[in-house]
Amino acid sequence: MILRNVAIRHGRKALSAPLRKSFLRTLTNDTISAETHSVERSIENQLKQTHSIEANINQLHLTDSFVPPTLASEASEAVLSNHEHKRHLKKRTGKLGSVVEKHYEPQQLVLNPPRPEDVTLELLMASQSHLGHATSLWNPANQRYIFGIRQGVHIISLEETAAHLRRAAKVVEGVAYHGGLILFVGTRAGQTSCVVKAAEMAKGCHLFEKWIPGSITNGDQILVKCNIKVVDKDDVDISSGYTKKLEEWKALKPDLVVCLNPLENYIMLHECGLNNIPTIGVIDTDADPTWVTYPIPANDDSLRCVQVIAGVLGRAGQSGQAKRLEAAAKGQVTWQPPEGLGSPEPDKKTQREASETNSLIDPRGTLDPRMSLNALTPEAQIAKPNPIIREEIPGEL
Repeated sequence: MILRNVAIRHGRKALSAPLRKSFLRTLTNDTISAETHSVERSIENQLKQTHSIEANINQLHLTDSFVPPTLASEASEAVLSNHEHKRHLKKRTGKLGSVVEKHYEPQQLVLNPPRPEDVTLELLMASQSHLGHATSLWNPANQRYIFGIRQGVHIISLEETAAHLRRAAKVVEGVAYHGGLILFVGTRAGQTSCVVKAAEMAKGCHLFEKWIPGSITNGDQILVKCNIKVVDKDDVDISSGYTKKLEEWKALKPDLVVCLNPLENYIMLHECGLNNIPTIGVIDTDADPTWVTYPIPANDDSLRCVQVIAGVLGRAGQSGQAKRLEAAAKGQVTWQPPEGLGSPEPDKKTQREASETNSLIDPRGTLDPRMSLNALTPEAQIAKPNPIIREEIPGEL
């Protein structure tokens, strides 16, 4: 009650007191009129802007150049005459000018790689095979392959590249002709397609992932899950007669290794050297040519250059395989089987039929007269197969 009386008393005093000037200003209409004038001015400015935009659009004369669409049957004579004139000019001038016959198609180097005899200096130049590294990164052992210096970069001699590439192609062709196993290695990004294609043409193996150290020196442990098959001189699989021997056979080693990036695969090249396996490698100006047996001085950083080299070597392997099969068709065998392979083991069915045939023959070496000659099966009359066979690993190593 005391608080309520105090509030009423003070409220009456506040109402009876005279008003201040600040309250009088808020109760006047000056501020309201000023705000209304500012709003009207902003509206007028927006209207002026819209009118100016419409005037600019009208100056473009878009409506004057617009032509309404017509039906095909209502084509004007001007359109027909212009079309006839265009056809006439195209007929008269269509055969003029130059025609670009040879042009670069990236997929052709993989799908249809060049042959060794198709290698030219122009092809190597277009593939950027002549570009080396900076002079500060060079290896002095590559001095004989360097043509000169251009803007601080070593230039590789294309004549040396062509000569060494043809020599490597001869080596690949000879190994394929004598039934050797060729391994193509390229572990850089973008080299997968050309490596697989080259191995497919040469009927070899390919590797486009990281090399596992010890795959050659300790291959019995690392490559234990790799499949091994035995083929005859005509590449026909005859592994059924060597089942027991293949289970105990050691891991195969390649007869030739083609490395497209030796800098990243130095461990593999070292293992090949320990096992006397010849190697072919693309040697840039910053690499050591003594790492490989047959160096090819070229730009290993150019994907197009690597595709050309892999395609040429793959074509050489394909040529060697074709010559080997052609010689085998004539009865000439260009290779020898590995030691300890021996003749194929006959299966159980053949052994049973052979025992039944032997039971029909009396000790004097003549057939039992009670049995006809039809009892002899064709398998018993066939001589032993040719023991000359070859081994290879399909797919990846």
